[in-house]
Amino acid sequence: GIVALSTCDKIVPAQLMALSAINLPSIMVTGGYMLPGRFKDKTITVDYFTEKYPDWRDKRLSEDDFMEIETCCCPSVGACSMMGTANTFCCLTEALGMSLPDNAVTSAVESKLFRIGRAAGRKIMELLEKNIRPRDIMTKEAIENALMVHSAIGGSTNAVLHMPAIINKLGLELPLDHWNEISKKAPHLVSVTTGSKYTMRDFDFAGGIQSLMKEMSSILNLDVLTVTGTSLKENLKNVTNKNPDMIRPMQNPVHKDGSIAILKGNLAPFGAVVKQTAVHPNMLSHRGPAIVFDSEEDAKEALSANLIKKGHVVVIRYEGPKGGPGMREMFTFQAQVSGLGLDEHVALVTDGRFSGFTRGPAIGHASPEAIEGSPMAIVRDGDIIEYDIPNKTIHLCLSDEEIQKRLKLWKKPESKIKEGFLAEFYAKVVLSADKGAIWKV
Repeated sequence: GIVALSTCDKIVPAQLMALSAINLPSIMVTGGYMLPGRFKDKTITVDYFTEKYPDWRDKRLSEDDFMEIETCCCPSVGACSMMGTANTFCCLTEALGMSLPDNAVTSAVESKLFRIGRAAGRKIMELLEKNIRPRDIMTKEAIENALMVHSAIGGSTNAVLHMPAIINKLGLELPLDHWNEISKKAPHLVSVTTGSKYTMRDFDFAGGIQSLMKEMSSILNLDVLTVTGTSLKENLKNVTNKNPDMIRPMQNPVHKDGSIAILKGNLAPFGAVVKQTAVHPNMLSHRGPAIVFDSEEDAKEALSANLIKKGHVVVIRYEGPKGGPGMREMFTFQAQVSGLGLDEHVALVTDGRFSGFTRGPAIGHASPEAIEGSPMAIVRDGDIIEYDIPNKTIHLCLSDEEIQKRLKLWKKPESKIKEGFLAEFYAKVVLSADKGAIWKV
């Protein structure tokens, strides 16, 4: 049997992939989140530091205050204490039934986590005795439960990469458009995103994933098996919601639609991803001129030089799985946009991806990516881009004839990385983001 220990963004889904492939009796213990910090009587999390960087750089924030934010924004060990990718996947692990109840919402510094670890050590012996294996737990029905929990917690856009990769290991498929169906079915009930008054600690006090799943029980598959050795229905039997303002009931959601929206149109024929629950209502639809960059570094320099103006649609391309290569996060750029208050006025479209706690109209995973000669590759400064999140569309306002004319003139740029694993292997075998950026050897 296997007890798998992990906490952060990529490691949790990677272990779920590995456990599904090995398929020995297994249980996961996720390592918990850090405590939130305090700055001038305000609860803060680590993203606050990045957002305040432009204020410090432009001398709107004193050196002493900036250093104090840096000192107190990460007051303990653990994952970032908002719903970033790490906590998203700790929550999804519990929702899948692969970790013990309450594991996902326990902080890294509490004795409760130690007790959960000890309980997992005992439970793995029971799973071994009963021969309960990951593929008995991570069924199609359990996956559907996890996707609906993701929708309800306002989970990270990175799940649109990691969940298909996990599902692929299980021999199943997850069509990209299914995320829209999930968001319609499972509303946004828990707001622990950047800018929310709540943190993971509040989610814990309210009852965590178990209380959320109890509120969602009318739409969940309750007969699925979990690592407790019993069904989800049995696990939830005595669970209550301790704070209905924090964990909203189904009839009183934060947003009527859940976390993810998949947009399609001539700019992203295979799809693009946005966390719609983190977008200001003013920016749910937008039409504006493009300002185009071939790397995140170039975009950050333009932001520092005040070249990005209200109304712009920023395009950052050649940052996809093949083009990066490796599909970097556009986190720093978008966090600084939010720190300047521009997330209510400026949109971003990229073939790269984001941090789990990115907020604003950050539209990523545009597929096909620019390096494959898609319409992303031929956008020019001043071209008009429009998107409509409620209607799931994104368009480059050019005629088909003009797009084809430009594509014929386009020349594939040289790879940013010339040698090593990413250049010599990864970029040649990785599939596009709409397929989960999985390998095809």
